[in-house]
Parts: sequence; C-alpha cells; structure tokens
Amino acid sequence: MDYISNKSAVVFNIGCKVNQYECDSLTSSLISLGFSVYNHLVLATVYIINTCAVTSEAERKSRQIISRIRNINPNAMIFILGCASEKNKSFYYSQNVDYVGGTTDHTKIFDFLNDTNKSISTPPALPITTRTRAYVKLQDGCDKMCSYCVIPILRGAPRSKPIKDATREIYEMSKLANEIVLVGINLSLYGKDTNESLPMLFDKIKDVAVRIRLSSFYQDGISYKLLDSLFSLKEFSPHFHLSLQHGSVDVLKDMNRSYTPEEYLKSVSMIRKYDKNAAITTDIIVGYPTETDDLFLESEKFLEEVKFSDIHIFPFSKREGTKAANLAQLPADVVKKRRLELESLRHQLRISYLEKMLSIPQTVLFETQVDEIAEGYSQYYVRVYAKTTNKKENIMPHELYKRGLKGGVL
Repeated sequence: MDYISNKSAVVFNIGCKVNQYECDSLTSSLISLGFSVYNHLVLATVYIINTCAVTSEAERKSRQIISRIRNINPNAMIFILGCASEKNKSFYYSQNVDYVGGTTDHTKIFDFLNDTNKSISTPPALPITTRTRAYVKLQDGCDKMCSYCVIPILRGAPRSKPIKDATREIYEMSKLANEIVLVGINLSLYGKDTNESLPMLFDKIKDVAVRIRLSSFYQDGISYKLLDSLFSLKEFSPHFHLSLQHGSVDVLKDMNRSYTPEEYLKSVSMIRKYDKNAAITTDIIVGYPTETDDLFLESEKFLEEVKFSDIHIFPFSKREGTKAANLAQLPADVVKKRRLELESLRHQLRISYLEKMLSIPQTVLFETQVDEIAEGYSQYYVRVYAKTTNKKENIMPHELYKRGLKGGVL
C-alpha cells in the first residue's frame, strides 16, 4: 500500500486532556503534511494511538486497540504513544507496530511519513480544533508520588511551558475556539521549575476574549493570589475540578496525599467566597486497600459536607510499581457495594446542585442541536438545553432536563 499517496490518518485518544492536547497537535502537523485526519476508528492508512495507564481498565483498552485496528486495515501503519506504551514498550513492539513513542519523542513518527524518506522530525504545530473548546497544555510531569499512582513514574518530573510560549499559544487558540481549557498532569505545580506562576500567566492573558477554564487541580494550589488572578480574567469559568481521592484523613495519609479533609474544605470555602455558585467537582477512589467500613462512611460524610456538583468515582486499580500494589486488595463485592453507594450519593449531589442553579443566569456555549433544542455547557460546566440556533446565549434555566438544565434565552 502506498502510504504517501493515500494520506489518511486516525489520531485516537484513550487518555486524559493532556493526551487530547497532544493528539490535537499531532493532527495539526499531519494536516500540514497533506493528510486527511479523523479522531475515530475508520479506515485509514495511518493510526496514531495515545494510550493511558491510569487504571487497569484504561490500560486494557490501550492494548486491545491494536487488534481493532488490524480488523479495519491489516496493512495499516500503527504508532503507539502515551503512558501505557511508556509502561510496557516491549508488549507493544511485540504486536508488530511501527513505532512506540511512550510519553516523549512523539515527533519521530513523522520520519516514517514524509515524502522523501529524509529525517524531518516535524515539530508539533499549534493544536488544531473544530470544537467549541480547545486545550492548551501548560505543564507535564508530577513529583507527588501518591501511593496508588504510576503517572509520576511514566511522565517524569514536573516541567512547565514558559509564560511567553503559553501566552502566545493561548492568544492564537482564542482565534479558533470559544473556550480554552488549560491542562497539565499536575497543573497546580505550574511554574515551580521556571520561577514563574499561574497568577503571572493570568496577568498576561487577562484580555483574552474567550472563556478560560482550568482542568484538574490540586487542593494545595488554591490561594487567594491565584483566585484573584483567575476571577480577574475577562471570561473565567468558575468550575474547579479539585482532586480529592478520599474523604478520610487516615486513607489520605495512606495514599500519601499531602492534605487533610479540613484543609481541602478550606480551599473549597475560599473558592466559594469569590462565587457561591462555583462548581466543585472531584475524583474519588473507592476500595483503597486500607479503606475500612468506618473510613468509607467517613469519606461519604465528607462528600456530603463539601456538596460537590459532580463526582468521578473510580474503583481502586492496582498499578505495578506503586506502594499500594503490595497491599492486600479488598474483596470485589465489597468494592462494588461501596461504589454503588457512592453513585447514589453522586446522583443526589448532582440534582441538589442543579436545583440550586435554577433561576441563575447561565452563559452557554452551544455545541449540538437536535430537534430545535441546542445543547451546550455554561460557565459553571452545567449542561444546558434551550431553543436557539446561536452558538452562544445567556439562558435563564427554569427546569431540570435530561442531564442538566433547560431554559429560555434572556
């Protein structure tokens, strides 16, 4: 098969928003080389897969993707990137793929794809987007070494994009999308390695005329200085995804998390001083090996106290190379029971937050439209439905509807 004359490629993301940013950058570079690029598994000559290893389920999907590609095109060129391939390069090479890049050296795939067979190592272009939102990667790596997490091993030490480069990219992306999400493996560590800081960056982009939103953030990065700078932006999204992982002080200590529930709640209270309606979402691990019945109930009670707008629940996943991998695992039926309890609580908290947001004006960026009803997200990251054909509207919600709120145009 002539891969150069038939320039079709799939760039497929299995992982996080950092992975998505990297996929968008690769897509932009491929388009500059004349490729037609897709983000779902269709017939193509080239497949670039950005894998994930944060859980065993994500790693399983990352392994299975190769056979799915072979079923579509047995002769395809396959390039494997991301955390799962960094964790187990030998497995992916044993699958007869063309290149395994791990979490670095992504641009080497272009040495396989250029027309002249000369080494060109095309640098990643600014990420291309046809979506309402675009991602800008500010930071990579983490040094927290939580007892259950393999990502610091795979991604390495924290590394920050210089403010000069980040500012340029944010302004460029503001011409292409109505919302920019700032992402990183541990965004709260931004600038620690460069003697810069997020408030310094936000001062440079305070005139950006599109919505700015943070991705997942650590509690210990919240400060009044940070919040002052965030809420000074022209259009800031008051949605904070603050990673908690557990609501028990004992389990947090076992996880090697560097805060207590009380300290976490203090950060939430700081945010709500700036906007009492701010959406606070989080991640929770259920079934950590040292989680007793009492500690689970303690965690559940804390979730109710914080009043999250949404919770992402993950059963504990044993990751080889971490301290928690050596601990005795809880019975599967115990973990399942606790997860179902948390899912019920999650639903209650979501409904309570949505009810609180009724009659609160929402600025909505609409993304899809079905049967005259447009659907999109407000500044609070609430899904909103309304009858409109415009891409952006101020909406007054008046009822709960499907997965969010429905209202009328103001």
